[in-house]
Amino acid sequence: MLSRVAASIYWMNRYVERAENVARFVDVNLNLLLDCPPGVTQQWEPLVVTTGDLELFKERYGEATEANVLQFLTFDSSYPNSILSCLKAARENARSVRDIISSEMWEQVNAFYLMVNEAAQLGSLANVHEFYPKVKLASHLFAGVMDATMTHNEGWNFGHLGRLLERADKTARILDVKYYILLPSVKAVGTPLDDLQWIALLKSASAYEMYRKCQQRITPVGVTEFLILNREFPRSIQFCLLAAEQSLRQISGTTSGTWHSSSDRALGRLRSELEYTTIEEVVKDGLHEFLDRFQSRLNGVGASIFENFFSLETA
Repeated sequence: MLSRVAASIYWMNRYVERAENVARFVDVNLNLLLDCPPGVTQQWEPLVVTTGDLELFKERYGEATEANVLQFLTFDSSYPNSILSCLKAARENARSVRDIISSEMWEQVNAFYLMVNEAAQLGSLANVHEFYPKVKLASHLFAGVMDATMTHNEGWNFGHLGRLLERADKTARILDVKYYILLPSVKAVGTPLDDLQWIALLKSASAYEMYRKCQQRITPVGVTEFLILNREFPRSIQFCLLAAEQSLRQISGTTSGTWHSSSDRALGRLRSELEYTTIEEVVKDGLHEFLDRFQSRLNGVGASIFENFFSLETA
């Protein structure tokens, strides 16, 4: 497969997954505000912190009000990680490989972009509580259409790999933000507000119901362990790395316990270390420190994938 084609399929899936995750964060925050007790300050800045682009936001918008944050994360065409920008990029990548992907995939990503672009043209969201669930559903439809209509060959594995790496990164980011920023003060730890926000975090990963089937109580350690180390929940970091490594092995032709490229080694090493990590070790070392190291190493995996498969020098 041409490196250009592989890169387009990989990034098409990353961008669709990124758009879905932005919609998740916004939608959960909107619903959380409905449950918060009177007098609690609305918190929109943590959503921007999750993206890692707080400085850019403050340069363009200043105060983190609801209107400013929704515009920045959803419709700002000059911000590359907004929902609109992500879907525009996904659509362009899909257009460049229309002869490789199925027609159903192209139709879904095109319809997805047009839906969001139409909302952007209106200048405001008439019903925010309907829009963001539609974005999540459209992303699920795209993933389902891809799995059902595209041959599970090298191209499919590149797309699957991109989706899972993006998902693992966003799960780590939202966990990190909750731990350090989301609470108004340390006095709120252990209060009903704290419980509401841990529930909101679970819901942002569509994990609330699955977590409650495993755990009786909502606890910070329990939620953290579920979202990092659970091997069966599809949005946990552990699950994402296990499945991503399978796709990477299919692409590179390596077997378990071996590696032929720097990306094989980087992802395999990160997955294996996480597999033998306990939640007690994570807490002892510090959750923020653990997640910060993880995100840095995950970025390294992405850089290795680019060098091994997409770079013109190695293509």
